[in-house]
Amino acid sequence: MSPMATRFVELLPQRSDWTAARRSPRRDILAGVTVAIVALPLALAFGVASGMGAQAGLITAVVAGAVAALFGGSNLQVSGPTGAMTVVLLPIVHRFGGPGVLMVGAMAGLLLIALAVARLGRYVRYLPTPVVEGFTAGIAAVIALQQIPAALGVADAHGDKVWAVAGDAVIRFSRQPNPAPVVMTVVVAGVILAGARWRPALPFSLFTVAAGTIVAELAPLHLARIGALPSGFLAPSISFWDWHALPDLMTAALAVSALAALESLLSATVADGMTVNERHHPDRELFGQGLANIITPIMGGVPATAAIARTAVNVRAGARSKLAALTHAVVLAGVVLAAAPLVSRIPLAALAGVLIATTVRMVEAASVLALLRATRRDAVVLVLTFAVTLVFDLVTAVALGLGVAALLALRSVARSVRIEQIPLETGDFTAEEQSLLAQHIVAYRLDGPLFFAAAHDFLIQLTEVADIRVVILRMSRVSTIDATGAHILGDAVARLRHRGITVLLSGVDPRHEKVLSTVAGTAYLYRTGLVFPDTPTAIGFARHLHHQPVEASPPAQQETHLTLAPNMPGPAPDPLH
Repeated sequence: MSPMATRFVELLPQRSDWTAARRSPRRDILAGVTVAIVALPLALAFGVASGMGAQAGLITAVVAGAVAALFGGSNLQVSGPTGAMTVVLLPIVHRFGGPGVLMVGAMAGLLLIALAVARLGRYVRYLPTPVVEGFTAGIAAVIALQQIPAALGVADAHGDKVWAVAGDAVIRFSRQPNPAPVVMTVVVAGVILAGARWRPALPFSLFTVAAGTIVAELAPLHLARIGALPSGFLAPSISFWDWHALPDLMTAALAVSALAALESLLSATVADGMTVNERHHPDRELFGQGLANIITPIMGGVPATAAIARTAVNVRAGARSKLAALTHAVVLAGVVLAAAPLVSRIPLAALAGVLIATTVRMVEAASVLALLRATRRDAVVLVLTFAVTLVFDLVTAVALGLGVAALLALRSVARSVRIEQIPLETGDFTAEEQSLLAQHIVAYRLDGPLFFAAAHDFLIQLTEVADIRVVILRMSRVSTIDATGAHILGDAVARLRHRGITVLLSGVDPRHEKVLSTVAGTAYLYRTGLVFPDTPTAIGFARHLHHQPVEASPPAQQETHLTLAPNMPGPAPDPLH
């Protein structure tokens, strides 16, 4: 076969993908049913928020959920309509109408497949944490503003931007106030948020939407409803597309494909972090999302991506394979086809409450506050990304956030460069190194800047050590560290701890203690007294920890040396200084 054909074969599903499904199918099916219950009201709400209607959201959850599960690169991912995608789609609906959205989805799918074939999935790991948190908070704010008209019962609000539409809705509501939709939105959102704290495993969004629908039917309330699903539900709609609009839609397709790639790969990374042995294949994940976005519009759905919230529910429900996500799609299809008349009676105000509660849960307040306190550079990038997302759009926000983060990081690195005269060392410390390894202790020295573009490839090696009880990380040569580098380091520490390996830090520069003490993985080391002023003290503690005899006057130790700089080779031996 040609190289291109070989590459496509590598992206296709493998027989090994279903090995886990044969181990515990009952557990996966139960997890899929649980996710479907959670996903039903969200699919309805996101379909309405996108401007394409509730039926489009349901089609997307069913079709994209099944296709991405079969062809994607994650065993735990659950795909469908998402809040972030509605932010991109609504302007497309206003400008090009429904057929434009369907064509954008298909074009974005082709672009995603091209990214997969080009093997570009791995590069999303370099997205800085402040950019991710900034646009996530911006997305949440935009979705919340989008719900203002439905929450106020205003159907004809206008404006060029989402905040302008929300403002117009408030003005119109003040002229003819109707408290019923406001009360329903607030109650639904409040119950979901309170229920998530009280019993996280229960699908309060489904309960509140059902209760709101019953109340709206029994009480004489003036509430807008979803409306009847069209007779062509789940029927191909390609004949309605406007092929002459293709050139005008290319920019929108680029934006949708970028968002789909970003959100899907970030969601897969989150799923990996919630498990022990799972690792997604980034290029196959892009391939699966691409196929889903080609097929879903043909059936009348909107562009799709993986959903972090539903993926998290899937993992917590005990999913172990793709069977869970596939079951979720099948259950949703059965529920929708059997209960379409009931779905049509759901009040829009209840779905607004679901989405407002979702926006509150999207933002990790503790993580945002930690980033704002970590360094001025991280705070600037986060606030800028948030503001641009709110005022302009997501793609502009991510591009600008990346550019500013890179410039500030390079500025910090340039300031940290200094010339030192270090005396040469002599002697052969192999015997001492072997002594440490015999005691299941290994030391790594980190040199250079620990920031988002340089840290990942090297720190991920820390989780590959075998037959080790203690890992000592020497930090005295780290010249720069930002929140992303600290988060990656914290993730490596957490993974090592999960395997029963004790992690010690030594020689941390006082300038870096602030950011390290705010990240969960490394903050744990500070709280438990596992941070030491120098390496000999850390080695002595490590030997004492595992009841190993400490030699009196130990000679200089041999360690592994990690130089944190782009495009450098892996670990190489280097003497302990």
